[in-house]
Amino acid sequence: MSRPPGGSAAPRTGAPHIPVLLEPVLAALAVRGPGLAVDGTFGAGGYTSAILAADPEIEVLAIDRDPGAIAAGSDLVAEAQGRLRLVAGRFGDLDAIVTAAGATGADQVVLDIGVSSMQIDQAERGFSFRQDGPLDMRMERAGPSAADLVNGAEEGALADIIFHYGEERRSRAVARAILEARRRGRIETTGQLAEIVAGVVRVDPASGIHPATRTFQGLRIAVNDELGELVRALHAAERILRPGGRLAVVTFHSLEDRIVKQFFSARSGRAVQASRHLPSVERPAPKSFQPVTKGPVLPSQAETATNPRARSAKLRAAQRTDSPAPEPLAAIEMLASLPETSPSRGGSRR
Repeated sequence: MSRPPGGSAAPRTGAPHIPVLLEPVLAALAVRGPGLAVDGTFGAGGYTSAILAADPEIEVLAIDRDPGAIAAGSDLVAEAQGRLRLVAGRFGDLDAIVTAAGATGADQVVLDIGVSSMQIDQAERGFSFRQDGPLDMRMERAGPSAADLVNGAEEGALADIIFHYGEERRSRAVARAILEARRRGRIETTGQLAEIVAGVVRVDPASGIHPATRTFQGLRIAVNDELGELVRALHAAERILRPGGRLAVVTFHSLEDRIVKQFFSARSGRAVQASRHLPSVERPAPKSFQPVTKGPVLPSQAETATNPRARSAKLRAAQRTDSPAPEPLAAIEMLASLPETSPSRGGSRR
């Protein structure tokens, strides 16, 4: 891992998660002290470590909803010698968390959306079909699990989740197969579910994509309300950032990127575009952000060669203006919700 610009020390090494687009993220945040940076998705501490190393006068408030990440971060808290506060919570509440910590605002906010490498790699967390484990997928290890959803939801609800959140065209067939399997017994493991999906979804073996990839994505997003959290986090960052503060967001699939793109477009004075995902158009509000990146920043070939999980990553960043934070964007909130289904659309999910 390369040394951050202006840093006195390199970020921690040996962590199971390699932070994606690290150098572009640091450049977009323009880290300089004194000030407060908020890492809304602490994970293994990759971004937090780099931000702390970038300027000795920067303090970091890091948030994670996963109790395992909070526990694993205790060493970094000690190493930071008072410059790092690690808080258990959801990044959708980051403005309230910052205020509760006694701060009046933030100068940088970084969000790395989606599931972390550590969660994927731990079979007992149930995020991945590559190792058999309990069908869980809960980031907070609390509340209804993926097994509860798979075994309790109606066929139509399952199909909608898998279609809209997983972007799986065969969602109706997958939902029917799940219900048929449920009649024989409860679906408890990732291996069971992956086998069920593979029975009805066909992909080109040369693509390297597992047939269950999109189904698992859809269920994980639903279990953790990931898109809703993203929408809340964008508005929370808007409220807590000081004028001139920077917001950098790294996404990994089209649903996340669409939300971030539309949010920044609307908040920089452009109307929210209508689409089949976003039927209404909102008039532009006063500009609360101005773009830092021109379109998305993508990983280099060198990065994807050393870290294949970076392949689909996109970075978008913007700088807070001095305009008051407008009301939350209803049209953006719609992007995080399941659309109302209609019989005429059922054919695309057969």
